[in-house]
Amino acid sequence: MAALFTGKVLMANREQDEVETERELGLALENKVLLLYFGSGQCPRCRQFSPLLKDFFLRLTDEFYVERASQLVLVYVSRDETEEQQSAFLRTMPKHWLAVPFGDALKRELELRFAVSEVPAVVVLKPNGEVIVGNAVEEIRRMGPACFRNWQEAAELVDRNFLLAEDFDEWARRSITDPIRRLKYKLDKKATEAKNKEGKEDGEESS
Repeated sequence: MAALFTGKVLMANREQDEVETERELGLALENKVLLLYFGSGQCPRCRQFSPLLKDFFLRLTDEFYVERASQLVLVYVSRDETEEQQSAFLRTMPKHWLAVPFGDALKRELELRFAVSEVPAVVVLKPNGEVIVGNAVEEIRRMGPACFRNWQEAAELVDRNFLLAEDFDEWARRSITDPIRRLKYKLDKKATEAKNKEGKEDGEESS
């Protein structure tokens, strides 16, 4: 997914931090369903839809609603007329949203690539950048958070339960069966140590 933003910069909401390096983008975007939200704080239809999208996102990612955040990330692609309007809108949205910087040429590139002609629009993408839903606005309105399960299955995400926390940075380069192999190795090692201990005790008794 980071390939979609190679050489580009994304902004962390409510902060001036830039998410631009390959590693940072990889950690932020990989193994997740990506939503590209094309909208504007001034558009009447967007003002109706944005609170629904905010609630949708929070119910899937906020610890107040779920024990473990869903594998979901959202990037806001603004059609606001000024940077101040974009900033004002983002201040009302979840802090974990990312955003294309105001005035960045990437905005137009994404609009052309995903054929976005009007807002609001929510493009749903797999981790490899393939489109799951061209515009999920009506699906989100109709189904709410329940539609994420369909996207998750379509995206074929790797369940994070299989990823050890200390290995998360390296998950893309490791087999999902590594934890099983490590567990087997530990069990085999313990069995070998126990057998060696028994053999040593038997030797001491015979002497």
